[in-house]
Amino acid sequence: MFLIDISYIRPIEEIEAKTAEHRAWLDVQIAAGHLILAGPKVPRTGGILIGRGGSKDEMIALLAQDPFQVAGLVKVEVTEFAGGRFHPALADLV
Repeated sequence: MFLIDISYIRPIEEIEAKTAEHRAWLDVQIAAGHLILAGPKVPRTGGILIGRGGSKDEMIALLAQDPFQVAGLVKVEVTEFAGGRFHPALADLV
């Protein structure tokens, strides 16, 4: 599994101009099973994603297709982790 920390590096006006496109991309990745959770940080300085499957390099390559990254609006940090303890409701996701 992967904890993906997205930080905005451009003004919020530039982020907002790409947000609909970014959210549509997220919807596709969630439907495909690559991401299982996505949401903005509070305060809104970026976002957090939880991803699964494949290698770290494959996840980094997938994230490079995010419209925010394509436009150079964000910095992305990917941390791989082994989800060993989880609520039973998440059993099919981990």
